[in-house]
Amino acid sequence: MIKRLVAQTTVLGVGALALLGLGAASNAIAGRDTLVTPLVAEDTASDSASTMMTLQGQLKATRKELERAHQVLEFSGRYGIPADLSAAIYDNAVAEGIQPGVGFELVRLESEFKTTAQSGQAAVGLTQLQLRTARAYDPKLDHSDLMNRDTNLRIGFRYLKDLMKRFDNDVPLALEAYNKGPTLVAAQQEMGEEIVGKYSNAVLARVKKKS
Repeated sequence: MIKRLVAQTTVLGVGALALLGLGAASNAIAGRDTLVTPLVAEDTASDSASTMMTLQGQLKATRKELERAHQVLEFSGRYGIPADLSAAIYDNAVAEGIQPGVGFELVRLESEFKTTAQSGQAAVGLTQLQLRTARAYDPKLDHSDLMNRDTNLRIGFRYLKDLMKRFDNDVPLALEAYNKGPTLVAAQQEMGEEIVGKYSNAVLARVKKKS
């Protein structure tokens, strides 16, 4: 994947340089040749500008792909997990607006990256979802669906995103709500209790340490 992206970047870069060279040559010829009309010159300039914009867009997209690939491989090596699992966690976290580092730490704490992990509280899969929680997002789901990697990650991270909205984007509170349940955390808030959580501390300490 990395080799393909690097090759693509090289090709686009060469294309951009070639375009610049052709543009310079065209300008030089236009300066000597009085038969080149202004209309033709305008069309040539317009085509060159359009092509340059296309190349710039492709280069930007390629840089974005390279950055994603770098992050995926970095997390894969950090946690000792397959690249495809790393990519799934990364992509689903980004899609739901979750900081990737938080997403990886949540999965590590919840399931140790095991898609078939199950707890005594009937929580299942990578993000340890309970069926009733998952069905709030997709009523047709059954227990086995929660062992599907992408389904579990998508719903687990969406649930965390919704908790962040509920608790005013307070990440530690949202993480505590993910672990303890939002009803309990909200009740603690109403009673003015200090919500000190080992869970959120465990997630965020490692995220900060490795960021």
